[in-house]
Amino acid sequence: MANIHVSQTKEIGNPYSVSFAERKEQLEKQDAAEAERAKQEKKSPFSRWTQFNNKHTKELMWLAIKHPKAHAILYFLVDQMDEYNAVMCSYKVLQEVLETSKATIQRNIQILKENGYIAVLKSGTSNVYAINDSVYWKSWTNNRKYSKFPANVVLALSEQDENYQYNFLEITKHKEVSKKS
Repeated sequence: MANIHVSQTKEIGNPYSVSFAERKEQLEKQDAAEAERAKQEKKSPFSRWTQFNNKHTKELMWLAIKHPKAHAILYFLVDQMDEYNAVMCSYKVLQEVLETSKATIQRNIQILKENGYIAVLKSGTSNVYAINDSVYWKSWTNNRKYSKFPANVVLALSEQDENYQYNFLEITKHKEVSKKS
């Protein structure tokens, strides 16, 4: 693929030459097409679907019966994962969502790892959870071969410093309007 040459004026005889105005128009059309595609995706009833391989039904039933907290963690991670089957969140988030202790979360994450439902990858001191893509996936199978993790990051407000918590809560409060009688 040849490089596009952009300059003040289009060079006659060079099929890869465009003027700044032409390139600007091309980019605006491309942005509009991408925005329309994203808009249509959001309207799609399939935008929040996760695919599941029925081959693993028995193993998931075993997990639900024998380790219900691990099963709940897996469902939370699957719900939050991106199209690369990854999500980043802390134990604190999992504790709050499942209303349980850190030890329970650690024990059940270990169960999920040992049974091949997830892999836990490190990003500094944070965990990135990669869900087994032969069980669940949200995207086309061609994304399954990549090790790229633009993961969805789930944060708990309770983990943030007090100034942020206070400011966030002040921003999100509704303005009160009083009716004059």
